[in-house]
Amino acid sequence: MGDRRFGRVNWLGLGTLVQREVMRFITVWTQTIAAPLVTAVLFLAIFALAIGPGRGDVMGVAFVQFLAPGILMMQVILNAFANTSSSIMIAKVQGNIVDTLMPPLSPGELVTGYVAGGVARGFLVAFAVGAAIFPVLGLGLAHPFWALAFVVAGSAMLSVVGIVAAILATKFDHMAAITNFVVTPLSFLSGTFYSLEFLPEAMRIALHLNPVFYLIDGLRYGVLGVSDSSPVLGLAVAAGTTAAVWALCWRWFTTGYRLKV
Repeated sequence: MGDRRFGRVNWLGLGTLVQREVMRFITVWTQTIAAPLVTAVLFLAIFALAIGPGRGDVMGVAFVQFLAPGILMMQVILNAFANTSSSIMIAKVQGNIVDTLMPPLSPGELVTGYVAGGVARGFLVAFAVGAAIFPVLGLGLAHPFWALAFVVAGSAMLSVVGIVAAILATKFDHMAAITNFVVTPLSFLSGTFYSLEFLPEAMRIALHLNPVFYLIDGLRYGVLGVSDSSPVLGLAVAAGTTAAVWALCWRWFTTGYRLKV
């Protein structure tokens, strides 16, 4: 790597890849930014209308306020996953993945570029949803650093998961199966709509095995100042999971597993 004429890091190539990934979703912002916002608003409206004001407080806050950070994080992680998975999957199906693999970019730079695009989309979704619903619900940021940290951590974690899913999938049906039977259940069964205090012991243990739980819980701490677990532990779990999956992505880009045909 040190002998490359671009230096140890090909900043120009990496920046170009990041720019391409960002422009992919900015160009169709109505689908990638506005649509998650509408979905989040609908979730909150349905729960508010269906449950009504009779629902008691959860963890000391109103139920709708309790829901808001979890619903925001759901949109963040689903869109971060979609950004990397769709980019690689479309390139594989159309046969132009070689245009990404041939330039002088190392496996680490390729993974970093894709992840940066996913993080950018996750952050913009978080900003749009938060700016729209938080003022209406009377919410602010109890701990801004933790809120930002978990938005970035959640986006990065699901971005690398999206890369893995796209490499494994050979057609769009496979990607749909991974989304419907893995990513969506993990996000819905992550404490978004309930607190640990209402669950039996067996389900509490199962919930702690779901890394998405720590993302939801951590953002809830950043927004509301309350959580079911330590935000330090949550960030450590998110960082460890991301690092492990990032290493797998790096290995597959290095070997060309299911990429070079």
